[in-house]
Amino acid sequence: MPETVTQTNVWELTLAEAIREALAEEMRRDQRVCVLGEDVAEAGSPFKVLAGLVGEFGTDRVMDTPISEAGFTGIAVGAAMTGLRPVVDVMFGDFLTLTMDQMVNQAAKIHYMSGGKWKVPMVLRATMGAARRSAAQHSQSLHAWMSHIPGLKVVLPSTPYDAKGLLKAAIRDDNPIVFFEDKMMYKLKGSVPREEYVIPLGVADIKRQGRDITIVATSSMVQVALAAAARLDAIGVSAEVIDPRTIWPLDEKTLIDSVKKTSRAIVVDEGYGRYGVTGEIASVIAEGAFYNLDAPVKRMGAMHVPIPFSPPLEDATIPSEQSVFEVARELCGRN
Repeated sequence: MPETVTQTNVWELTLAEAIREALAEEMRRDQRVCVLGEDVAEAGSPFKVLAGLVGEFGTDRVMDTPISEAGFTGIAVGAAMTGLRPVVDVMFGDFLTLTMDQMVNQAAKIHYMSGGKWKVPMVLRATMGAARRSAAQHSQSLHAWMSHIPGLKVVLPSTPYDAKGLLKAAIRDDNPIVFFEDKMMYKLKGSVPREEYVIPLGVADIKRQGRDITIVATSSMVQVALAAAARLDAIGVSAEVIDPRTIWPLDEKTLIDSVKKTSRAIVVDEGYGRYGVTGEIASVIAEGAFYNLDAPVKRMGAMHVPIPFSPPLEDATIPSEQSVFEVARELCGRN
């Protein structure tokens, strides 16, 4: 069933505000939680997600760093190994390239290489998503890279409610986690409980019930899929929309059970289509629900090109409400 906020004590928050609330609550709860990155203190990060935190917690716990992603990510790995719970802010996900040695060769492997004696309880927050007109070096969605590495968990929230609950769970987890926030969704509003809540990692959410086709979507593509599903309703196609929320660990059972019911599936993700998240999820569905499928599993991801600066060209590189609607309509034989 779709998760709903049933508490009477709720407020409307943007996704950015939900992230900030999660960080503030966890920093009040646990003195070991700290934030570090470029322009995170007085500037509150380039997207102002962290505005006000330094005023409450001071520069000992909200720390501006030099412009060296490899350097401050490495500091966070060491801090996590020695008792802190750092949250690293990487302002653009494209800059993950500069953190790869620390995340892939150090954070992800230390627990295994030490025979379980060491832990790295850290969260690396990074942005993703195109359509901001930031061109090829600031617009990529590189979450598939991190999902490929054993030892890392990867989280992609799609609503303010999910963002807060998932980030709190990530901060409390004893494993290194990469938490991707679509920068185009920071102003998205939604209901968030004022009371304490945590969303467990590895549990998908059925955002919309349906019977004719399953649309598995991640991050901002969840909103695209929901809009397409509303249009499909008008032509008599009932679409179920599922948000994995974490692409590792992946809730395979929820995906497979849905497709066994609907017999058709589309996987929509803003990352590059080739060798990406859509391929992995489509494979899980094809293997787990093969005898229930009435059509091939369709994949929709970003074009295999650098993200253009030109607005109309950029918009054409990623899935849209219209393109998801058209693929679903064709898959259901409603041309």
